[in-house]
Order: sequence, then structure tokens, then C-alpha cells
Amino acid sequence: MSLSLVLALVWALAANVLAMIPSKDNHWTRAYILIGIGIPLLGYVTYENGPWIGLLVLAAGMSVLRWPVRYLLRWVRRQIGQEKA
Repeated sequence: MSLSLVLALVWALAANVLAMIPSKDNHWTRAYILIGIGIPLLGYVTYENGPWIGLLVLAAGMSVLRWPVRYLLRWVRRQIGQEKA
């Protein structure tokens, strides 16, 4: 197993452990940190293992960080709706 996949698995394990710890801000600070670490890690995984494995890791990361993804999609839809008006 490549180093990038090991790091991605450690990231996923850390994300799940962080999600179990109570938080006053609904885990948003932790989500920002995980996103900041996860994006370069996703690039590294894709570089070392190819685009298909990169897409699998992206899907796994999106399933862990599903609320930031939902809010991003809502924001994009609002921006597209404002351009039409």
C-alpha cells in the first residue's frame, strides 16, 4: 500500500474520532482543518495512484464531510440563480 493511501486512511480515522468528540461549534472548526489537510492529500493520492483511486478517496472524504459539501452545493445553486435574475 502506498504512503498516500496510508495517510488517507489515517485522515479518515482521525476524522471519525474527531466526529465522536463533543463540540460547541458543531464541528465546523474541525471540518475546516480536515478540509485543509484533505485537499492536498487528495492530490497526493491521485498523483501516486491515479484518477480512479483519487475519485474513490474523494467520495470517501465527501461522505465524512457531508455537511460542508451540502452547504457548498446550496451556495453554488444560489449563485447560479442570482446570475439568471
